[in-house]
Amino acid sequence: QVRLVESGGGFVQAGDSLRLSCAASRRTIGTYAMGWFRQAPGSEREFVAAISRSALSKQYADSAKGRFTISRDNAKNTVYLQMDSLKPEDTAVYYCAASAGDYVRTVGSADYWGQGTQVTVSS
Repeated sequence: QVRLVESGGGFVQAGDSLRLSCAASRRTIGTYAMGWFRQAPGSEREFVAAISRSALSKQYADSAKGRFTISRDNAKNTVYLQMDSLKPEDTAVYYCAASAGDYVRTVGSADYWGQGTQVTVSS
């Protein structure tokens, strides 16, 4: 069992930046592929970014390309999502996910979820 805890969300203005963190309870996060998803009110949970175990491979949703950066520090048991040039449409609850598979790019591929952190971007 892996417990994931997100932090770093908040209320910001359009154009601002935020860095989300996802801390894992076990010191074996390096054995999991990790990802970030988000869910806006009235919408389904959607993929944002994914990173392989080694951090050599990263993937992004089109909406995140060029603005968001996913990274991981296996020694600190933490995954990050740096979000720059935030837009009002980025407003959502952001969730961290872990997968024992090669990638976590879909909701169904996640084995573990965090509780989420709210990001609100005002225009």
